[in-house]
Amino acid sequence: PFFVNRGGLPVDEPTWERMWRHVGRIHPEGDRVAQRIRGAADLPKIPIPSVPVFQPSTPIPERLEAVQRYIRELQYNHTGTQFFEIKKSRPLTGLMDLAKEMTKEALPIKCLEAVILGIYLTNNMTTLDRFPISFKSHFSGNYFRHIVLGVNFGGRYGALGISRREELMYKAPVFRTLSELIFDFEEAYRRCWHTLKKVKLGHCVSHDPHSVEQIEWKRSILDLDKLSREDFRKELERHARDMRLKIGKGTGPPSPTKDRKKDVSSPQRGQASPHRRNSRGDRRPSGEKKPADSKAMPDLNGYQIRV
Repeated sequence: PFFVNRGGLPVDEPTWERMWRHVGRIHPEGDRVAQRIRGAADLPKIPIPSVPVFQPSTPIPERLEAVQRYIRELQYNHTGTQFFEIKKSRPLTGLMDLAKEMTKEALPIKCLEAVILGIYLTNNMTTLDRFPISFKSHFSGNYFRHIVLGVNFGGRYGALGISRREELMYKAPVFRTLSELIFDFEEAYRRCWHTLKKVKLGHCVSHDPHSVEQIEWKRSILDLDKLSREDFRKELERHARDMRLKIGKGTGPPSPTKDRKKDVSSPQRGQASPHRRNSRGDRRPSGEKKPADSKAMPDLNGYQIRV
């Protein structure tokens, strides 16, 4: 059913071509299977999940539940083929265009796509702070990576996302501190027989869908093998405090104007673009600060999801 367009709506040709090529590789008669599916006229229509629409009076927690239900209804992508190409170095406006495409095609998604979709669907919730949370875990000799969208409303923390595991996706905004939220994820990993190794925290994402800023994915990188339990908690709370201070000063989340977009269209090669100043050197591994440099954020298109 993953290879049938939901509700008979057309899907962009590049997406379909990737799916057919995948069928041809893994199935002994892949080409014939693809042709039979393409030529079939009696295939059942798969219902398209409805994008949630809210009344102004709808409370934020109810909106978050509706967004999470929509993400669930898209289903987790078990096919082995990633339908949407996400480059984490793209500006926010480009990622929001991709999220809009996700809602039109209504194909199954993985956790990074769910984070982009979660940002898109909560952009109008201006009292909600959103920030990425990445996890690296270890199980049976292998390392696994996962990502969710952390949220903060009224001083309470939660998360949106999708995973193969129920415990590693949605968290209602009921946690009093960021450390309580992360410890809850750590316990969920433990129940899945995984050992959590690293937690990477980004800064708050702008609510402006036309922002040309990049999402800051890894402001703090916390290595659990190098931090005591108490130091780990302190670093989590330090990151939460930094986010509050940045928002309180009116410096985040950033929303540059159209005039600023013109400035970054063709920067000089020898100069660092002001919109790429949040780079690897500005991250804080294991709770330690490093001076910022002007290196651009790397392209992480090969991000894989296995949890």
